[in-house]
Amino acid sequence: MSNPIAVCSSRYVVLGSGLAGLYFALEVADRGPVTILTKGAKEASNTSWAQGGISAVFASDDSIEQHVSDTERVGAGLCDPDIVRRAAELGPKLVTDLAHRFGVRFDRTSNRADDELDPSQFELGREGGHSRRRVVHHRDSTGAEISRALLDAASSHPNISVLENHIAVDLLSFEQVDGSRGCFGCYAFDVESGVVKAFVAPTTVLATGGTGKVYRYTSNPDVATGDGIAMGYRIGTSVANLEFMQFHPTSLYHPGAKNFLITEAMRGEGGVLRRQDGSELMTGRHPLGNLAPRDVVAREIDAELKRSGRRHVDLDVTHLEAEFLERRFPAIFTRCHGLGIDIRREPIPVVPAAHYMCGGIVVDSDSRTEIPGLLAIGEVAMTGLHGACRLASNSLLEAVVGAHLAAASCDDHSRLPPSHVEPWNEGDAVDSHEAVMVTANWEELRALMWNFVGIVRSDKRLARARRRVELIREEILEYYWRFRVTKDMLELRNIALVADLIISCASRRQESRGLHYTLDYPQPD
Repeated sequence: MSNPIAVCSSRYVVLGSGLAGLYFALEVADRGPVTILTKGAKEASNTSWAQGGISAVFASDDSIEQHVSDTERVGAGLCDPDIVRRAAELGPKLVTDLAHRFGVRFDRTSNRADDELDPSQFELGREGGHSRRRVVHHRDSTGAEISRALLDAASSHPNISVLENHIAVDLLSFEQVDGSRGCFGCYAFDVESGVVKAFVAPTTVLATGGTGKVYRYTSNPDVATGDGIAMGYRIGTSVANLEFMQFHPTSLYHPGAKNFLITEAMRGEGGVLRRQDGSELMTGRHPLGNLAPRDVVAREIDAELKRSGRRHVDLDVTHLEAEFLERRFPAIFTRCHGLGIDIRREPIPVVPAAHYMCGGIVVDSDSRTEIPGLLAIGEVAMTGLHGACRLASNSLLEAVVGAHLAAASCDDHSRLPPSHVEPWNEGDAVDSHEAVMVTANWEELRALMWNFVGIVRSDKRLARARRRVELIREEILEYYWRFRVTKDMLELRNIALVADLIISCASRRQESRGLHYTLDYPQPD
């Protein structure tokens, strides 16, 4: 049966409340009403979890050319050179904008009041793959600080509305008899009321973040279920490079810790990866040693764990000054200390975890998808910046650059929405009393992706994963049409589709490159 549907209209509908979505909203809000939908609390985004920082050229010994070179080298030959240069050139301006316009409190080398607006006073960190110090940061919780500042700005703007606990179900789209098509908003499930609403706008922006929850072990928050990629694909957007899932080498290994990342900046400040016998893991493995690109370090740790049968390796920072560790990494120090680990005196147990999706929905140089009215920014988008592996701290850079470019071009790309919106039709669906099916498929799906589509792959592993994912998707589809929607069901539907797409992309790439390593094709082609 068809239920009456609430239709909410605005000029822009933004799905996601991380850096990309908020920055876009703030850029366009003076032009008209912006509705931001976020499926949990507005602070719950991948941005809020980002520890390291945002990369941009500020140091006197650095250059745009060097940032471009580092990005392309780590990207293993698949970066789009035009996008890389554009991001590197825009980086200093946009990072300065975050500090001066929105009040993001990046760490500085000087506490003098007259240096507050001087970008040369940013304290710069260094992370894996970088040949220079260029990571602008706020201690070890940069993302949370950016999120705080932008949410404060958004909440005070009269044209921006942030609706929490609204998870998008599907995008609203149309296709004319002449073949032209467009996107004009989305259906969204209000978790608190249980009602599906329509949000209609000439411009819809996917800023839904990543896909880490497709894997059993991840550094991502629970919201990272690949919703934007799944929704975009269902209405016909192209996706690419989904085989390039970046596994962060150093996630905290502890039964009391869930999804807690140990930032790469620790190795940038001198941290050393060690085997449990105390020997250095990365000696002789890469010219950059402990600061080798993440794909290299993650594979070395994975190989060591398989060889030794151990559960973790160690990150040793005990040789650094205690006062420096407490000042530079207060969140990590506090979290570890609460778990009984004193990082000043003992090493930190770490393992790799799914961290960042380098692929996504294909967009052009202005963040536009091939469907008029639909843009994608941040981690959900495949811009060409990262290629086959992301340079550390280029993720927040991509988010703000993509949002800036989208805001500049979006009104040329939008289409007036149809005057009529079809009611949400739940047919004969009833409330479910079989939630165990959702839980069981969720756990099985994430386990098989970790075991067979993880850091090291093979044709046999991918084929096995594909067969099982197909069966799981059939079960999910049957369940989806039989029962009324729930947040858990919608997320499971999305991660199952994204898992299938990751396997498809990985099966097509018959070589090893960047983050995609396969035993059957160990060399790049």
